[in-house]
Amino acid sequence: MKAQYGSLMVTGSVVSVNVSEALMRLKLLSGEEIDVGVSRNTQYEVLRNVGDESRDRVPKPDEEEVERLLGSRDKASDAAMWDAKRSLFKYIKVGIMVSIRGVASRNGEVSSFSARRVVLMGSIPRSYGWEETHWWLQQINTLFEQWMDVLFKDKRELTENDFSGFYRTNLDLSGDPTSDDTQECATMSRFLYGLSSSYLLTGNDRAFSAAKACAHYLINAFSVLTHDHMYCFWKFSRKHDGKSMKDIISSKNGDDNGTYALYEQIYALAGLTQYYRITQDTNILFYITRTINSFEKFYRDEKRNNDPCFTGKGGYFSHIDPVTMRPDAEVLGQNKMRKNWNSIGDHIPAYLVNLLLAIDPLPKTAEQDSSWENLLVLCRKMLDDCVENILTHFPPQDGSKFVNERFFADWTPDHSWGWQQDRGIVGHNLKISWNLTRCAHYYLCLSHNAAMDGSKNEGKYKDLADRCYATAKMLGHNMEEVGVDLIRGGIYDALERHPSNGMPTEFAWESTKDFWQQEQAILAYYIMVGIKPGDEESARFLELARYCAAFWNLYFVDQKNRNIYFRTTESGSPIVQNGYDIQGGHAIAGYHSFELNYLAHLYIRTYVPSASGDESFTITFRPKCNNGIRTLNVLPDFFRPGDLKILGIKVNGMPRSVQDAHRFQVDISDIKEESEVEVEFLPIRRTTPDLEARIQKERAGIADINFAK
Repeated sequence: MKAQYGSLMVTGSVVSVNVSEALMRLKLLSGEEIDVGVSRNTQYEVLRNVGDESRDRVPKPDEEEVERLLGSRDKASDAAMWDAKRSLFKYIKVGIMVSIRGVASRNGEVSSFSARRVVLMGSIPRSYGWEETHWWLQQINTLFEQWMDVLFKDKRELTENDFSGFYRTNLDLSGDPTSDDTQECATMSRFLYGLSSSYLLTGNDRAFSAAKACAHYLINAFSVLTHDHMYCFWKFSRKHDGKSMKDIISSKNGDDNGTYALYEQIYALAGLTQYYRITQDTNILFYITRTINSFEKFYRDEKRNNDPCFTGKGGYFSHIDPVTMRPDAEVLGQNKMRKNWNSIGDHIPAYLVNLLLAIDPLPKTAEQDSSWENLLVLCRKMLDDCVENILTHFPPQDGSKFVNERFFADWTPDHSWGWQQDRGIVGHNLKISWNLTRCAHYYLCLSHNAAMDGSKNEGKYKDLADRCYATAKMLGHNMEEVGVDLIRGGIYDALERHPSNGMPTEFAWESTKDFWQQEQAILAYYIMVGIKPGDEESARFLELARYCAAFWNLYFVDQKNRNIYFRTTESGSPIVQNGYDIQGGHAIAGYHSFELNYLAHLYIRTYVPSASGDESFTITFRPKCNNGIRTLNVLPDFFRPGDLKILGIKVNGMPRSVQDAHRFQVDISDIKEESEVEVEFLPIRRTTPDLEARIQKERAGIADINFAK
C-alpha cells in the first residue's frame, strides 16, 4: 500500500540498541523482531501504578561514555537529535521490556516505525513493576479508597444504613452516581468480595467496616428464605419507585430476563464467602449453606421421582422459572433445559474455592457435630461434579481451539444459542485454565492427605490433578495461538470458533479487549508458571503472564479517576461509549479488578522469584471468636503441599509462636473477642535456610523496635 500512515502500539523486549543510528530492536511476544526509531519528540516514562506521580528511577548515563558514542553536543549539527540519542542511551538497555506507541509509515516497499511514547516496565532491565512486593497492595487499596470516597465520602466507619442510602450499582466514569439508583444483589456481592479482598491484603479497617456493613445489608435486604429456612434465593435488585424501595425478584438482564439465572444466584455468594473466610461469622454461613441447598434442590440435574425434566446426567441447569421453580418451563425460551459455562464453572471461583478453604481441614468447635463434615462432603461432591463435567464436556473436539460453552440437557453442545452462536470467549477459556489449575492443586493436597492416612484415594486424586493440569495447559496454549495479542499484549474478546477468513483468528465483532478477560489471562498464566517451575513451558507461561499484566497496568488503569476501564481497543485506547463508561455496573462491580489484585499478589509472590529476594506475604483475618469455633483456616488459596509455609503469626499486633509451619489451621481457642490475626507466608520451593534466617532476624529486629517502649 502507498501512503499508509497511522498510529501503532507494540510491546516487546529490547534485543539490541544502536545509539548512533537512533534505533532499537524489539522482540515481540510472537517471536518476530522489529526496528524502532526514535525522534526529537520521543518521550520516555516508567510504568506507574494507580495514584503514582512518577516511578522513573533510571540511572543517569555516564557523560564521558555518552560523548564517546555521540561526540560533543556543542559540535552536533542537530542538538535536538543529539538529545534524543542521549535519551535512547539512558533509557533503553538490552533486556528491558517496553511498550511503544508511535507512527508507522509505509509507502510501497519503504516502511518505518518511529516511537513517540516509550513506557518502560521497570527502571532496570528484566524488572517488572507489578512483580515488586507492594504493587498489587497499592493498587487494591487505591481502588478501594476511591470507591469508598465516591459512594460514602469521608466516612471511615460504615453501617447498613450507609449501604441502603448511598450504594449504587451504576456510577459514571468519574465515579459520580447516575440517574439510575438501582442496587443489584449480585453486583453488590461482587463489591463485597472486593471489600473483603482489600482487607485480606491490606488489613485496612475501613475495608473491614465496609465489608461487615455490606454483608449484613446484603442479607437483610436481598435474601429470600423458604418457609422452612432450608433454602435461600436472592432478589435481583432494589430500586426506588418514587416513594419507597421496590424489590425486583427475577432477573432484568437481557439474556436472563424474568428468570432465576443460576449465575446471578451463584454470585450472590461470592462476597459472602470471601467475607466468611475473614470472620467465621456463622450467621453468614447460614445463608451460604441455604443458598447451596437451593442449587442442589432446584438446579442440579439428578434423577428424582421419575421426573423426566431431570436427566441425571449431572451438572446444573442455567435457569429456572421463578414461578414454577423448574428448568423446563416454556417461559424460559432459549434458556429452557440448558446448561452453560456459568452454571457449571462459576461455582468454583465464586464460592467453592473459598468455602473449602474455610472448612477444610474441618474447624475444631466447642461442640463437634456432623454438620461440618456434611458440608465438607457436599462441597467436595459439588467441586468434583463441576470439574468432571468441565474435563469431559468442555474441551474442543471439533478442530476448534475453544471450549464448548453452552449445552442441551444431555450435554450436546449448543452452537446456535442467542448471541454466542459458534463463538468462543477468550477469557472464559483462560478462566477454565486458571480454575482447573487451582483445583489440581487442591486435589494434590487430597492425594497427599490420602497417602498420609493410607487411603485408597491417593491415586484417584493424583490422576484427577494430572487431568486438570493437562487441560489447563492445553487451553493456555490454544489461547496463545488464537486469543493472545502477540504484538501488543493482552487478550481479545469474542472470536469465531471456526474462522472462515483463512486465518487462525476471526473476530466476532471488533478487535476490542475487556478488563475482566485480562484478569483471567493474568491469573491463568501466572498460576500455570508454578505447575512445573523452571521448564520451558513454565518460562513461556511467565512471558505470556507478563505481557498480559503489562497491558492491564498500562491501558486498563484510569489514572485520572483511579478506577478501571471496562473496554479498550486492541491498542489500549479506552472505549467509553454505549455504556462502557459505567463503573459500578453488573459486570465491573469492583470484583474482577480486586480479585486480580488479591490473587496476582499471591501467585507472583509464590511462583515468581523476587528481585529483592524477600518473597513473603501477609494475609489478615478478623475472626469473631464468640461462636464456638476454636481454629482458623488461613491458607490463602488452593496451593499444593510444599508451596507455602507459615513464617509468622500476630494477634492484635503481638507475635505468637508457630506450632506447625506446614499446617494452615491456627489455634484461636484462647482469643475471646473479635481480633485481628495476621499470618505471614513464605514460598518453600525457592527458600533457603539462609534466606529464612535473614527474614526471621529482620522480623525480630523490627519487633524489638516496636516494643522497646
